[in-house]
Amino acid sequence: MNVFVIGIGLIGGSLAKDIKSAVDNVTVYGIESNEANLAEALSLGIIDKTATYQDLQLADMVIVSIPVDVMVTELPVILDAVHEDCVVFDVGSTKSLICKVLENHPKRRNFLACHPIAGTEFSGPSAAINNLFKDKTNIICEVELTAFKLQESALKVFQAVGMRIRYMNPVAHDKHIAYVSHLSHISSFMLGKTVIEKEKNERDIFDMAGSGFESTVRLAKSSPAMWTPIFKQNKENVVETLEEYIQNLTAFKEMLQKDDYEGIYNEMNNTNKIKGILKRNTVKQEIE
Repeated sequence: MNVFVIGIGLIGGSLAKDIKSAVDNVTVYGIESNEANLAEALSLGIIDKTATYQDLQLADMVIVSIPVDVMVTELPVILDAVHEDCVVFDVGSTKSLICKVLENHPKRRNFLACHPIAGTEFSGPSAAINNLFKDKTNIICEVELTAFKLQESALKVFQAVGMRIRYMNPVAHDKHIAYVSHLSHISSFMLGKTVIEKEKNERDIFDMAGSGFESTVRLAKSSPAMWTPIFKQNKENVVETLEEYIQNLTAFKEMLQKDDYEGIYNEMNNTNKIKGILKRNTVKQEIE
C-alpha cells in the first residue's frame, strides 16, 4: 500500500510511524512545503520517500495534516489528483468548513473527514512519536458520503494503530470541540501571556512556578500557525465558549471582592465532579 502524508509534523509524522509499524507492505511517501522538514522526516525514517503532488496518482491512501486554512484550498486539488480507489482523509481540528468546501467535489466519495483527538504541544517531524493514537478517539464526520470500500480501507488502518471511532456531524463536532479543546488552548495562551507580562517586573516569578503552572500553560507552547486558522474557522463557537468562560471568571472575581468564600468553596466543590466524569469516561474507553 502506498500511503502519502502531506504535512509531516506531530500528527502526520506520528501517523506515518504507527502505520509503518502496524501495517504490512506499506511505503510511506512524504509531501512537505518545508524542505528542511521533509529532509528531517526522511533522515529520521518517518517516511520512506519524498514526493510531490504529481506522484499522488500512485497513492492508495492520503493523509492530509496541514493547517486547516490551507486544507480548504489544497484538499480539492489533492482529490483531483488521486485515482478512484484512493481514500483521502484529513486530521483537522475543525470540520464544518472543510466538509462544506468539498460537498460538491466530483470525488467527494474519496474523502473521509476525520479528527484524531491526540497530540502534544510540540511540532515538526522530531515531535512525531510512536503510539500517539493508541486508545485515542478519532471523530469521523459525514461518513455516509464516503464510498464504503474506502471507509473500510481507512478503518482498518485506524484499528491497526489503536484508534477508537466515533461518528458525529460537522456542526456538532465544531461546537463540542470548542469547549474541550479550543477554549483550553486559549486559556493556556492567555495565562502564559499574563504571567510573562508580570514577569517583566518580577524577574524571579518563574522560579516560583510549580508543576501546576507548567501543566496549565503546556498548551501555550503549541504552534500559532496551526491554531490561529482553527480559531478563525470556528470563530462563532469559540466566541460563545469565551463569553461563558469570562462570565464564570467575572463571577469568581466578584465573590472574592465580596469575601464570599462559602460561594467560592461551593463553586470549586461543584466543579470537583469533573473528576468523576473524566474517570467514568476513561473506564468507558478502556472497556470499548
